[in-house]
Amino acid sequence: MTHRQHILSGLLAVVLLGSGCKKILDAPPVSSITNESYWTAEGDVIGYMTGINADFRNLMNQTLYFEDRSDVFVAGLEGAVSNAWAQNLTPLNAPNWIDFYNQVHHCNLLLKNAPQVVSSANVKRAMAQAHFIRAYVYFSLIRIWGDVPLLLEPTEPVDRELPARAPAAQVMAQILSDVDQAIALFPEAGFPNKNRATRPAAYALKADALLWKAKVLKGNAQDLEAAIAAADQALASGVTLLSDFSKIHATDQRKNSEIIFSLYFLRDEKSDQYGSRLKPRDIFVSSATNVSSLPFARNGARSVYAPSTKIMNLFAANDVRKASSFITATDAAGNVMGVFDNKFRGTVYPDDRYFENETVIYRAAEMILFKAEALAALNRVPEAKNELDKVRIRAGIGQYTGSLEQNAFERELLNERAREFWLELKRWPDIVRFHAGGTINAYQEVPNLAGKNVPLFSPIPNTQIYLNPNLKQTEGYGN
Repeated sequence: MTHRQHILSGLLAVVLLGSGCKKILDAPPVSSITNESYWTAEGDVIGYMTGINADFRNLMNQTLYFEDRSDVFVAGLEGAVSNAWAQNLTPLNAPNWIDFYNQVHHCNLLLKNAPQVVSSANVKRAMAQAHFIRAYVYFSLIRIWGDVPLLLEPTEPVDRELPARAPAAQVMAQILSDVDQAIALFPEAGFPNKNRATRPAAYALKADALLWKAKVLKGNAQDLEAAIAAADQALASGVTLLSDFSKIHATDQRKNSEIIFSLYFLRDEKSDQYGSRLKPRDIFVSSATNVSSLPFARNGARSVYAPSTKIMNLFAANDVRKASSFITATDAAGNVMGVFDNKFRGTVYPDDRYFENETVIYRAAEMILFKAEALAALNRVPEAKNELDKVRIRAGIGQYTGSLEQNAFERELLNERAREFWLELKRWPDIVRFHAGGTINAYQEVPNLAGKNVPLFSPIPNTQIYLNPNLKQTEGYGN
């Protein structure tokens, strides 16, 4: 296949995956004629995987699922906050999992048809990436909704049986199986492209999933030991902590030595990364005394949320991450006009600022803190402290000198993750995981949960149950 044909194949796949057609669980059967004529060459597999990657980036480009329900946001200068942030989710306004299952469907389709194409390193890599993305999407599903339908074949038969929700533990077993298959299939040990899933990214996902399994799904010490081993495997790829924290997410430092897996954004290709939702429009800050330092834009910026006082107070004054995470606009009288994210500053072009920071899925600091968390859960706190200190020293706050009592130390780990991963789509899963592990009470941790008796997993829309009577509503929301 020529370079031009490869590009056209990728574009076709993007159109097919992103065209707004009906989605999985409510989708028409796949045409066998189209299938037979498409899956004939290596470029077909690579092109289809290009489309899957494009839709995966779109799916991850939002704060709704993994930040909104946490404690790190307050209402910003404009725009409507979500029902998730207000902890007001019901079966009538519930987030829909259709886009997640659309991703699953297309991964299933590739994994079913790619083996009939002549095997090559490129085909194996695409299959490995599909296993990774299917695993990551299912991991997202169980972190948001708990028990979810488990589908491993593309939607093809007209008379297909509509699936019930599978126990999260069963879904987790499939997640770990997919990850192991990905690890086995990747043709290389390192990074052909950090904007695509790789073997180190698969090890990172494995560590993440095993911590969830151990704490939320009530796993065992073997899961924690395996999480440590997986984090070590991810770090063995050569990634390391950058000495300058502010450079990790900078648009002129893409795919730096700390990054394991990130999603690509670039003006005229894909801009307006989700961080734009915590940035000011120019009209709100034009009179600020420090306007030249503010990450404002004429278009794209919408300060729907602002950093909460709680999250900002977690940072010590000498923590270099604080200035790299938050910035305050002040007027001539010293009054605060607004507080904004400063981590995802985008790039200034002659016409405007474009928010094109890459979305980092995994980086070296998280592997180090995954190890610390697993070691602490095994009550090997002094070893866990050694890992924690690596991140603290880079942040300029020195070694941890607090209590080594297990629960107190785990609380400090949670706080450290909050500081290190501000706005990186980690906080809500962290709260649920540390709640399940007994470190915190999520209902006391999150202000908008105080006094409410709402589940930590989301409901599904009633319309889904009307379409599929085999589905049961998430526990705690009724039917």
